[in-house]
Amino acid sequence: MSMMPKLDQQPAAGPRTVAGRLSTVDRFLPLWILLAMVAGLTLGRLWPGVGNAIGRWQIQQVSVPIAIGLLLMMYPILARVRYERVTRAAQDWRMLGASLLMNWVVGPAFMFALAWLFLPDQPALRTGVILVGLARCIAMVLVWNQLASGDEEYAAVLVALNALFQIVAYAGLAVFYLSVLPGWLGLPGQSISVSAGAVAASVAVFLGVPLVAGLATQITLVRRMGRAWYESNFVRRTCRLTLIGLLFTIVIMFALQGHTITTTPLTVVRVIFPLLAYFAGMFALAFLGAWSLSFSYEKATTLAFTAASNDFELAIAVAVTVFGVQSGQALASVVGPLVEVPVLLAFVYVALWTRHRLFARTTGQQQEAA
Repeated sequence: MSMMPKLDQQPAAGPRTVAGRLSTVDRFLPLWILLAMVAGLTLGRLWPGVGNAIGRWQIQQVSVPIAIGLLLMMYPILARVRYERVTRAAQDWRMLGASLLMNWVVGPAFMFALAWLFLPDQPALRTGVILVGLARCIAMVLVWNQLASGDEEYAAVLVALNALFQIVAYAGLAVFYLSVLPGWLGLPGQSISVSAGAVAASVAVFLGVPLVAGLATQITLVRRMGRAWYESNFVRRTCRLTLIGLLFTIVIMFALQGHTITTTPLTVVRVIFPLLAYFAGMFALAFLGAWSLSFSYEKATTLAFTAASNDFELAIAVAVTVFGVQSGQALASVVGPLVEVPVLLAFVYVALWTRHRLFARTTGQQQEAA
């Protein structure tokens, strides 16, 4: 069984409910994620020192527990991508241009505006929220895209592109949005020094390792056993690692600041508002924009999730390294997945619901061409 929703292959029967097209495990995915969030918060509440303990387990400023969870989560997805199709996907300049615009121009500027709108009197929380907005997603977006039946090859291309831009641009954008731009607008700034090497190390671990492992596994096994065996045996047997890695990562992330989140709920609520507006706004803008440009459902879904998702692992790593594990900046960055995980999971269902409604024309054209 795959963690990806099983969609009907007979469009003539008409669209069914989203839940009706999901496997039993996927149908209760919101429950598993909720339980993982509760487990993490409970662990952090009962053991206040767990955040410091997790924070100390690092290699080159990369959290080992989070890295383990992300490797388990991403490896099966990257091992099933049809890499022979990636070159063709990379030639779609409309898709690449739209993704770069949404991720590196609209996204950071939108989060900056929301942070100042909702948190004008909370510089530490505001800084943490902006750091989340600058960290473009290279990890968990693959899960949401897979669940919503997006285009896996385009997702691989866009994630790799975001990773390269992240290495090159994250440190400079952090200085610009936290120090330079506020000065231009007459607002108080926040001095910050972000190591490009630390960003590169984070990207290498969270994306590079599972990407290389997945590619090597696929090339080796397909050559030895054939594509049919690979798809029906290896992919089928390893796909549940994604769910295990996702839930493990969520437990660790919420345990990091479980004590603070449960003892200062009003502070958390203030951070939730700009993040909620950000994720909803970015998804709607990208998804509806792709629809208006006549993108296929698969491409629109991939574009929307890559635009709305953020690399909260990198944001947390930067906030913890620069400001400390108990800082307001770190708290705001940890609240990121508290909002992102349930909201983007909800958008999986929204995307699937629109497939036979907004995209009936492009879906029909693809089926005729096939």
